[in-house]
Amino acid sequence: MGDIPNAVVKRLVAKHGDGLRVSGSAIDRAVDAAESYLARLAREAHASAIADKRKTIMDADIDRAREKIG
Repeated sequence: MGDIPNAVVKRLVAKHGDGLRVSGSAIDRAVDAAESYLARLAREAHASAIADKRKTIMDADIDRAREKIG
């Protein structure tokens, strides 16, 4: 299993899914998707910080990463 708690993902999917119930396998897939997105976001934000010769990821790095990966 991943690092993001299933309960958090289940709550978010249910909240934004108009209160529908969510199957266990759907939660697992949503967790995988969220972790994949966050990993890509972190890599892009890291690259942005390094390009700016910083060791700290800043808000602007996250914003640039979001724009790049969609």
